[in-house]
Amino acid sequence: MASAESRSWLRGRVEKTLVKGLTRAYSTVQVNPEKFLLQLRTAYRLPISGYHGVYSLEMGELDDVADNLIRSGMKLAAVEGAGFGLGGLITILPDLGILSAITMRTIQKLSLVYGFQFNTDHEIAELWIAAASAAGVDISRELLEKEVVNRFVPRVIQRIAARASAEVVEKWAGRMIPLVSSALGAGLNYWFVRAWGERAKAHFRQRHLQLRQQAQEATLAPPGPLILPARIR
Repeated sequence: MASAESRSWLRGRVEKTLVKGLTRAYSTVQVNPEKFLLQLRTAYRLPISGYHGVYSLEMGELDDVADNLIRSGMKLAAVEGAGFGLGGLITILPDLGILSAITMRTIQKLSLVYGFQFNTDHEIAELWIAAASAAGVDISRELLEKEVVNRFVPRVIQRIAARASAEVVEKWAGRMIPLVSSALGAGLNYWFVRAWGERAKAHFRQRHLQLRQQAQEATLAPPGPLILPARIR
């Protein structure tokens, strides 16, 4: 097993790699909402003309699509992990860079499935709050209110990377063993996307249900009191 000193060094390298990978995912590998909408309509046969339409569908339909997207991300990550795993610990850093992109694209797709786009600065910030939630990091809403998105997102990425690096070093230690590193790489990447995907799904699903409830309450709310005009004397 690695010594405490080597683990500390590796954790620092992993954290820096995750920061770079997540930052690259933020700026260059975003899911195209228009193309993904077409995929939802054709591949998943959702009868919607826009993302607002998902609020009229059964939750089971959305959950099935979300689960399918998570499984697809898991399989892609497993294949990637098996290939990079052949190099043992040497290839863990480039592996994590690609894994970051796969994970963030999965989270972006889950966001869209449940009706949350990321066109505005506020929506982008909300997406990264969901990513933090998937990593097990609690981001205060007060921080979002006090920061502009260009400063907010890098701070969130840093906190995600700090939290995830400890988990990665602990679980990826087996990749030091060359003969089993490929299988471990596939399995660990598969687990990583599954864990983050399920937590992100829960986050978006809860927000989606809250908005549905609010819309229902607004529809069922009784009309306000009738105000008659003052009688003219």
